[in-house]
Amino acid sequence: MQGLIIAGTHSGCGKTTITLGVLAALTRKGYKVQPFKAGPDFIDTGLHRLATGRPSRNLDIWMCGADYVIDCFMKHSRDADIAVVEGVMGLYDGDFSTAHLSTILSLPVVLVVDAYGMAESAGAVVKGFSQYPGSRIQGLIFNRVASERHYRRLKKNIKDIPILGYLPRDLDFEIPHRHLGLVVAEENPITPEGLNKLADTVIEHIDIDSLIQDPAYRIQDPISPAPDVESLGPVHPVRIGVASDRAFCFYYQDNLDLLRKQGAEIVHFSPLADQEIPEGLDALYIGGGYPELYAKELSRNSLMIKALSRWAEEGKPIYAECGGFMYLTEGIHDLEKNFHPMVGVFPLVVRMTKSRARLGYREITLRERAILGEAGAVMRGHEFHYSEVDFRAQTVVLNPSIIYSVKDSSGNQLQDEGYRIKNVLGSYVHIHFGSNRTITKNFIEFVRECRGSNTACRAWKP
Repeated sequence: MQGLIIAGTHSGCGKTTITLGVLAALTRKGYKVQPFKAGPDFIDTGLHRLATGRPSRNLDIWMCGADYVIDCFMKHSRDADIAVVEGVMGLYDGDFSTAHLSTILSLPVVLVVDAYGMAESAGAVVKGFSQYPGSRIQGLIFNRVASERHYRRLKKNIKDIPILGYLPRDLDFEIPHRHLGLVVAEENPITPEGLNKLADTVIEHIDIDSLIQDPAYRIQDPISPAPDVESLGPVHPVRIGVASDRAFCFYYQDNLDLLRKQGAEIVHFSPLADQEIPEGLDALYIGGGYPELYAKELSRNSLMIKALSRWAEEGKPIYAECGGFMYLTEGIHDLEKNFHPMVGVFPLVVRMTKSRARLGYREITLRERAILGEAGAVMRGHEFHYSEVDFRAQTVVLNPSIIYSVKDSSGNQLQDEGYRIKNVLGSYVHIHFGSNRTITKNFIEFVRECRGSNTACRAWKP
């Protein structure tokens, strides 16, 4: 099997476009392509799925550790012809950089260089990157090349590293952006025709066959993967409703798969389109996304709001992250100062902000038992949002417990988080369930207790 990481000299150099083009081109040629994304990004993984038809996985060393990342990569690449990992930021940026990931996975790197405003100087840039300690650069792709003459000048001073080709500057391909980044796959930002056109351009200008034929891209097994997560097996399976639509689509694929491994059946439903919660569910998982963009539609779906409110009042479990947490508050104030009532489980309101409110890795410790684990359990995730909780709007009655002690990736203590009322837990932090291998086991056991399958229930009971 072949494998590589597509990395960039810096953020914005075009690595996402080139990654999508390579994925689409390889898929067009009939290969089984397994995509991955370095770091915690949800949006790129969704776009990878559009290009390949296969779920993309996040490989995040800080959140999950090297053993888990190796295990995830090897397990999901096993049936593929080629694995393609999209890097994060610049190749060497961050304590857990794309270069560090390439070393852990023993993968060669294809470096994307933005050629706009540069010619012979590309040789100096490439030399610096290739001679930097830990470099595994095996090939180069230039982006935004003006002409064949420009391409020849770019190649002039580059020695010892194969140049695979380029994408032209006048490429008629763009992925729409908004405040959290690219538009999500659920909104169909890229048409099949657009992907086909991008694949055509890659096949015309980039030596895509070398990625399959060159032994330099042959995967060498890294160190032995970690033991798999302990499974509870199929005894007393639980059914978990997962909110899935344009408003709620930020999920780590591994989270859902780890729940399935513990005996959960995943049932998708739409808070936007559905008017009731599917029958026979034992718990709900409402992930992040863009509820602020669909606030009017969500607010108008009164039947779903009443169903969710009733579900929470009855003591049934809900786990909600970021956008899902926002949906469960009293409502959202948008940037035009319009207020959109939401489910109202948490007596808080959310205000959208023009600038980014929070961004970064988070380590949380549970102060009390909840759906994710026992008191004292430590887990990791990521936080990225353009909204804030308006604490001044809290009501006196039913103030939620705040059960997360939160630190950043440097160990600095941050504001406490994690709001719990009855068996509903909501937070801005997207927890990766691979960061603590007991999370999904605790999740399922907690849900079973709540539905009464365990008479020694320690969850909240009405």
